[in-house]
Parts: sequence; C-alpha cells; structure tokens
Amino acid sequence: MMDPVEKLDWQEHSACREYENTLFFGPDQGESELEKQAREARAKAVCQRCPVAEPCLEFAMDTNQKYGIWGGLTDKERASLKRRRARARRAS
Repeated sequence: MMDPVEKLDWQEHSACREYENTLFFGPDQGESELEKQAREARAKAVCQRCPVAEPCLEFAMDTNQKYGIWGGLTDKERASLKRRRARARRAS
C-alpha cells in the first residue's frame, strides 16, 4: 500500500504553486458571477499547462473536494464527471 504522503508527491510539481489560492478557490466574499467566470477561466488556463493536472483531479474526486478548481474542473464539473463515471460503471 502506498504511503499517504507519497500519494501527494504530485503537488510538488503543480503549476498552481506559483499562484495565490484565491485564483482557484475565489475570494471569501464579494465576487460577481462575471468575476467568478473570469477567475475560473484564468485558473483553468494554469491547469491546462500543469504536468500533474490528472493526479490533481483524481485526488479531488477521491477526497470529494467541494470547492475550487482542481485538475482544471470546477466543483460542478467534478460532480458531473462523477455522475458520468458512476453511470458508465453501472452500464458495464
């Protein structure tokens, strides 16, 4: 079995390390829908060039992260992906 710390080694290589957390998780308050969409687009652009976007996304899915951009997907996009994967498993 893999050591839980080893499982997070990918974080050392993440492109988002150079950015403030608010880019990926938003400010505590006062963000309009338009501002949120623009911020999320900027965050996703960082994820697109990230060498560890896939393990990041899988971590978020495995640990049910409810907030933020992980692996290039928003919380709603991750929930949708989770539903699609569940349907695909049931169908197979």
